[in-house]
Order: sequence, then C-alpha cells, then structure tokens
Amino acid sequence: MHRLSRRSIPAIIRNAAARYRPISSSILPDHHLSGESDPTKRWCSVLTTGSSNAIGATASFNLKRGPLMGCRYESTSTADASTPPAEKFEYQAEVSRLMDLIVNSLYSNKDVFLRELISNASDALDKLRFLSVTQAELLKDGGDLDIRIQTDKDNGIITLTDTGIGMTRQELVDCLGTIAQSGTAKFLKALKDSKDAGGDSNLIGQFGVGFYSAFLVAERVEVSTKSPKSDKQYIWESEANSSSYTIREETDPAKLIPRGTRLTLYLKHDDKGFAHPERIEKLVKNYSQFVSFPIYTWQEKGYTKEVEVDEDPSEANKDEKDEKTEKKKKTKTVVERYWDWELTNETHPIWLRNPKEVTKEEYNEFYKKTFNDYLEPLASSHFTTEGEVEFRSILYVPSMSPTGKDDIVNSKTKNIRLYVKRVFISDDFDGELFPRYLSFIKGVVDSNDLPLNVSREILQESRIVRIMKKRLVRKAFDMILGISMSEDREDYMNFWRNFGKHMKLGCIEDRENHKRIAPLLRFVSSQSEEDVISLDEYVENMKADQKDIYFIAADSVASARNTPFLEKLVEKDIEVLFLVDPIDEVAIQNLKSYKDKNFVDITKEDLDLGDKDENKEKEMKQEFGDTCNWIKQRLGERVASVQVSNRLRTSPCVLAAGKFGWSANMERLMKAQNVGDASAFDFMKGRRVLEINPEHPIIKSLNAACKSNPSDEEAMRAIDLLYETALFSSGFTPENPAELGGKIYEMMNMALLDKWGSQEQHVNAGGSGTSVPEMVEAEVVEPAEAGGQK
Repeated sequence: MHRLSRRSIPAIIRNAAARYRPISSSILPDHHLSGESDPTKRWCSVLTTGSSNAIGATASFNLKRGPLMGCRYESTSTADASTPPAEKFEYQAEVSRLMDLIVNSLYSNKDVFLRELISNASDALDKLRFLSVTQAELLKDGGDLDIRIQTDKDNGIITLTDTGIGMTRQELVDCLGTIAQSGTAKFLKALKDSKDAGGDSNLIGQFGVGFYSAFLVAERVEVSTKSPKSDKQYIWESEANSSSYTIREETDPAKLIPRGTRLTLYLKHDDKGFAHPERIEKLVKNYSQFVSFPIYTWQEKGYTKEVEVDEDPSEANKDEKDEKTEKKKKTKTVVERYWDWELTNETHPIWLRNPKEVTKEEYNEFYKKTFNDYLEPLASSHFTTEGEVEFRSILYVPSMSPTGKDDIVNSKTKNIRLYVKRVFISDDFDGELFPRYLSFIKGVVDSNDLPLNVSREILQESRIVRIMKKRLVRKAFDMILGISMSEDREDYMNFWRNFGKHMKLGCIEDRENHKRIAPLLRFVSSQSEEDVISLDEYVENMKADQKDIYFIAADSVASARNTPFLEKLVEKDIEVLFLVDPIDEVAIQNLKSYKDKNFVDITKEDLDLGDKDENKEKEMKQEFGDTCNWIKQRLGERVASVQVSNRLRTSPCVLAAGKFGWSANMERLMKAQNVGDASAFDFMKGRRVLEINPEHPIIKSLNAACKSNPSDEEAMRAIDLLYETALFSSGFTPENPAELGGKIYEMMNMALLDKWGSQEQHVNAGGSGTSVPEMVEAEVVEPAEAGGQK
C-alpha cells in the first residue's frame, strides 16, 4: 500500500476523476452471516430464529424467511469441493494509492460509511425501478424493493442487503475494481442520451468512491451480487490493505439470492462497536431517515406475558385449612425476547408534502422530534424554490435561545440539517447557508442539485450556494416579520428578548439586508421607558419640524434619563432613543439612517435642534466670549474648545464628544476590552468640547470673576472642579478620581464650616490657604554680661 502526501492528493484526484464508480447501490450486498473462513466449520448466528428444516433449502428463495431472517445454514466440504477457483485481479495502478487516500484522508468521520452504502443501495433500487418500466421481467421473483441491515455484535459483522439491480461479473470488474468509476453516472448518461428518464433522476452516487468508505471500518469486505441479466451469482472480495481483489462464482445453494446485492463487512477490532443494533439504528435515523426505500434493521424486541408460578408450601397448607377460600393460580409478568425486522426510516419526509396538506401540529411535532425541543416554535415556513436553483426547505424560529448559551458569535450551532436527495449530509456549517446573526434559525434544506465535494461533507463555495443562502435569509426575515405583525404583541416581545441582539448584530455584519433588519429593531425611549418601540413608531411620533432620529447611548435607562444632554429635548417634547445594550451604538452607527431620517447622537458637538436664534447667539458670544477663552486657557489640552451651549437648561455645563470621535459610552466600552489598543483609544477620544450654560449662576459668577480678577486662585480651582464634574455628568471617566474626590471634600468642608463651624475650626482649616495667622506680641530682653555684670 502506498502512502500519499497531502501535496499529491489533488493530482491523484484529477487522474482518477475521469472514471466513475459503479452504481453505488449495486454494491450493497445481502448477507447471511457466514463468520468463519474455514469451510469445514459450522457457524451459527446468535440472531437466528428459523428452524433446522431450513438447512439446505434451495428450491425457492423467500426474502422474508431467507438468510435475512437469520436462518442457520452449514456449508459442507462436498459443496466446497465443487467450488470453482477464484480469479485474482490487480487493482489499476493508481487505485491502491487512492484506496489509502480514501481510508485515511477523504472522510473525516467514520460514521458516514453506512450513509454511503445505504445511498448506493438506494441507487441500485432506483435503477431497477427505472428499468422495470420497460423491462417488467426484471422484477420477477425478487421480493419487495427494500434495504435490510443485520448485525452480529459478537463477531463484529455487518450485513447490508438490497433487492436492487445487482451486478454481472464484468460490472464487478469495471465498477469495484476501478475507484471513481460510477455505475450510477453511466446509467444517468444513458438515460439522458435516450431521454427515457426526463428530469427526475434521483440517483445519489455519482462520483464513485462511496463503496470504498466501507474500508473505514472493515478489514475485509465481501460483495455477493446477482443481476437479472446473468444466471450466475458472483462474489467480490478484498481486504483493506490489499492491492488486489478476487471474484468467484457463488455455488453454495444456501447463499444464493434471486436478485440484488449482499454486502458483508468484517469490522476492524477497534470498530466492532458499529455492529451493535442500537448504533446501526441511530446511524440510519441520522443520515438516511428519509431515503425513498424502506430500510429494515434486525432488532431485538420483547413482549410481556403472564406465566404461572409455583406456590409457597406454607401458603398452600394455610389455604387447605380454609375450605371456604377460593384458590387462585398465582402468575407473574415476564418479558419474552425475540429478534425481528423493524422499519427504521420514513420514506416520505414532511418537506416533500404539499404545505396545504400539512397541519400546524404536524410541523410542530416534526420540529420537536428533529431538534429535541420541548417547546413549540414561534413560526415556521415551508417552501419550495424553483428556477436556476431548486430545493425544498422548512425553517423554524425557536421559542427561546439555548439555555446558558448567549454566544451569538458562534455560528456552528448544528441548527440547519442539509440533505441531498433526502440523504443527510451535514449539520456542521460555518456561515455557508446562514449568516451567524441568523444562526438561531432551525430547519432542514433538501437539494437535488447542490454541488458537493467527493466526501459529501463540505459545501463548495459556488454560485448555487450563494443563491441558496440569499433565498433562505429572505425566507427567515419573512418569518420574523410575520411574528412582528402578529395581533398578539407578546409573541414578538418573546422573540426580541431572546434574539434581539442577533438582529442588532445583523446591522453590523449585513449591509445588504439593512432594509429588512431595521423594521425589526426595538428600543426603549424617553417617552416609552416601560415598553420598547419600533423605528416605525418613532417616525410616526416625530414632530412636524423634526428632521432626525435622536439617540443617546448609556449603560442604563436611569443614566440616559438623567443625563444633562436630554434637558432641552425633553423641554421641546422630542423623543430620544435610549441605547442601553453594548451593541446598540455600533448597530445604529452602521444603520446610519431609516426612511431618510439620519440617526443623531445628542452627546456629540454641534447639536442642531432646528431652533437656532442667530441674534441671541451673537449676544451670548459677545457677553461670554472672553470667559470661554479664559476657561479654555485654564483647561489647556483637556478640551478642544469652550462654547456657549444651546442645549442646557438646569446644568451649568456639559462635555460633548467630538463629531467624529468616540462618545463617552464608546470610550467606556473600549476601555473594558481586554485587548484594547491604548494608542487608538488616545486618538479617538481626543476632541472634547465644554459647553457652558450662560443662564446658570455658577457660569455667571465665573463670568464676573473673569472680568474683575481673572488670576484669582479660587476661580482657577472652581474651573478645574467644574470640568471634573462635567466629566462625571457627561458619562466620561475622570483622569484622576482621587484628586477630584479631594476637591469635593474640600468644598464640602468649607460649606459646612460656613454654616455650623466655630472660629477655632475656621482657624484649624488653614490648610486651605485662606486663613490669617494669629498675631503674638514679642518680649524685649536686655543684653547682659557674663557673671551678672553689664
């Protein structure tokens, strides 16, 4: 066996791609479990239920009581003596290398081997059904069209049987001896050329490597097949690490089948767990639940019955003494175990039915069963898309987000199950079918012409996939819009509480769908703090002369309600949106406008409310122009400018953010980032404008100080405290909180001393620099000589 480097894989695929595999399904054999290679030994299945009278029966083959029912057979040395020798074939030169590639690199999940083999069996049955339209004799004495899977967990054997078209000896050589040679592909080409099949050819395997996925779990594979075109039955056999295979004629009468293929997998030691009936049933339901032919699995069943039990001798003696007591036979309930075939799949999935014929209860039941949810969905959408891309789908909006999973960034939720021709392919996507902000949408998508790679696991980036994504997203928005228009407002409130952040994330990531997302957004506002409103409701409530949609971002509704930026807007009865979620501000900035109304942040400089009085502004600039320059000179680089405000009513001042910089809320969020860039933060926070209220007493006092004594130390300290306080009230974080606290304590101390303090306390408060030191009279001392003489 040759080992391939990953670099050589593309070249090998190109060389082999010209060949197409056998019809995958004809590869699915029907097996009566023959466990020992030694023909002199008798092998008995633990699953058998038939009687010994079945041994050696060859006159007729009954599928219901044949080897598929687990009947015991024994092969004798006499039968083996007449067995013709097996012919040995070498794989084509590149096949042995491709075999290693398939087993070790092509498939990332061993579970898919059963999916591939069942798909091949379905192809064989489909092919027979097509051909039987014109050749009815092909169906003669072949049993029902179905697939049966039997397991022997003790010996690690899986047998998969179909009653499909089967293969001749030459087809075994052509199909199983050449990887990437597909009988399905050849059959489709023939149907297309003869125009016998029309457009509905639902054959799955079209690349030719599905059969070899059996070697993912099997160390030896045996294919026993009988074609209606041939009088003989042949056995193809090969091992996982072999470069050759053998083909021989089947001569054991006990193993003859009327038509179809029996595939026997002798599992590797580490993979014998796949031979458990429960595991096989789970794989069938996961991957092949909706294959169009019935799939039966060999399952252990049980039924309860009453049996008599022996009486306790002591109780029997007691009953004899009491002649009047009526004796009752004592029984107990026991469970009788037996083995039988059980239908494991549904042949007609709900999405293939006419939506008018499906009830709401059926949709809800399918949702609960498929996605293991106990709550009914908020909405569902069943649709078929035709045209250049054809697929069927059922989408659901869940009632609530997953418990404990509030990570809206993770799009790998396994919420979308992709089927190709009713065969499950994958539910592990990363944004191929839905953007991550719609990752909460659940549903199934079934396509007949979706391009897949050879493993059928990874979607290719193709034009068809992009078109599918657009249509699925559009249908998802139609569902959500339907919920928002429901008569019961609580339905959409339930959706918004669970998935509102997803919609806001869509504003950031999906510009193409802004017009669909915006009507679905909801916010608290200055006039609707108890209930959220839509942007449509905001626009309807706008004043006649209002041109913009106003908003403020804060960490809570209380902070937004008490901000000084809101004073004049409340006075003018202008509604303001409160953005209290961390994602809100970024979402609105990406949305930019709604119905030709721009979004305006009221915390930014140059706020225009449409009521400017140029004459009054001119007077205020003349009156307070020197004061603004004086304050700016004191604050230096801490502010970009000082201006007279037209938005304040009760507050002395406010610190507005630059028009193109971060707001106070955004600065807070960026500081909280654990990988925040300090240099970018300094750049974006740079411009701040201090706006003063000329009507406030503090500003009037500072204006008087500027005109009378601009160098007064008390006035300088008042400006510093005014700026630090404006940082707090405007939502910014002070540069030095401890220093600000010291200034506030000092001001409190002075205010309290003026009202309740004594003279001595005033004297002891001299640290402030304003107290006068106490005058002490000096004593005059005369000079004296040593020894007491002058």
